[in-house]
Amino acid sequence: MTLHGVLTVAVAALVTALIRFAPFLLFPPGRPMPAYIAYLGRVLPYASIGMLVVYCLRAVNFLPLTAALPDVIAVALTVLSYRKLRNSLLSIMLGTACYMILIRVI
Repeated sequence: MTLHGVLTVAVAALVTALIRFAPFLLFPPGRPMPAYIAYLGRVLPYASIGMLVVYCLRAVNFLPLTAALPDVIAVALTVLSYRKLRNSLLSIMLGTACYMILIRVI
């Protein structure tokens, strides 16, 4: 491995460690967390998921419904399975498997 490669890996490891340790350094256990940080902690996960859904469905053509049918069914299965099972990983896997099967069948 070259010096450039070693330095790249070292910088990536350092930045990753700093990002992981930053919350503990900025907000120690004895000090109250600022209200805006608590607010972001509540709303950002939902906003991230919403952006991912929009990103995934941005190129879907809904005009002929048959063209969008695999996408609609897979998203519906993902949402319904999560509502029933409360398991994100399982719901995503079910939706992905359903979509992969449907694009081959329909």
